[in-house]
Amino acid sequence: MGTLARCGCGGGQCNCAIAAGDNVTLSGSGSVANPYVVSATLGCEDVRPCLSGTGGVDYNPATGAISADLSGQAGNNLTLGPDGGLFVPTGAATVSVGCGLTGNGSGANPVKVATGSWPYSCSADTNGGVVVCDSSGRLRSEPRGKISYQQFFESRDYSDITVPTAQNVVADSFQMTVTNTDPCRDAFVLVEREADVYFVLPAGAGAGSGYEGDEMYYTRNTGSSSIVGAHAQTTKVLANPGLLAPGASTPVGFQVTVGRGSGGAYYYRIEVVIRAMIISL
Repeated sequence: MGTLARCGCGGGQCNCAIAAGDNVTLSGSGSVANPYVVSATLGCEDVRPCLSGTGGVDYNPATGAISADLSGQAGNNLTLGPDGGLFVPTGAATVSVGCGLTGNGSGANPVKVATGSWPYSCSADTNGGVVVCDSSGRLRSEPRGKISYQQFFESRDYSDITVPTAQNVVADSFQMTVTNTDPCRDAFVLVEREADVYFVLPAGAGAGSGYEGDEMYYTRNTGSSSIVGAHAQTTKVLANPGLLAPGASTPVGFQVTVGRGSGGAYYYRIEVVIRAMIISL
């Protein structure tokens, strides 16, 4: 009530004058049923000084237009969609590419592997290899081919065993263990076998040797004195049947045979070599 008194109001009524102006509008009669209502109207020029542009926003104080501030950096594919909103086309992100890749990531030029041409007459669908990602996210091709070599040598002496008259009689057996050291691929095993039987041939005597049912050497003494240490080293190269699984082992060997002995012929030593080539491609 003190404030109203300063305006000259007292005795239950107020004689203060309230006037419109400076964008202020006054309505009502001042009664309880129709009180005064004061309102103000501000123009755009009054609001603009309160606005400013920020990161990602462009503001033009002369026109009052507010818009998105699009970067002018090369490769920016952000645009306005048909509905007026900001829009990034699918697959349109521009990326830097290194060795083995092409494209910039746009819809018209997607990032893809830089492949060569298939130079073979066979189909890539059924004969092509594979490329995978390893645990570190690097591309890896199929395992490299591997070739390993294993060998065995043994010399056995005997107590002057008479050569049997029958052909291809087993004299002894020899073997080694071959292991596929490739952890990934089956291996093809190529085995070279050598056998050498030492004979003593009295005058007129004869004897033969071989292996796996194949006589590969025969000699007869046509002289008048004994031949001591008659021998010949024979060789065969054969593929081991089937493929050897990764990390698997298999015995490889053969039986040395003698036969067609005559005139007191005997043998006293057998020397054997087994060489294996393990190939995984």
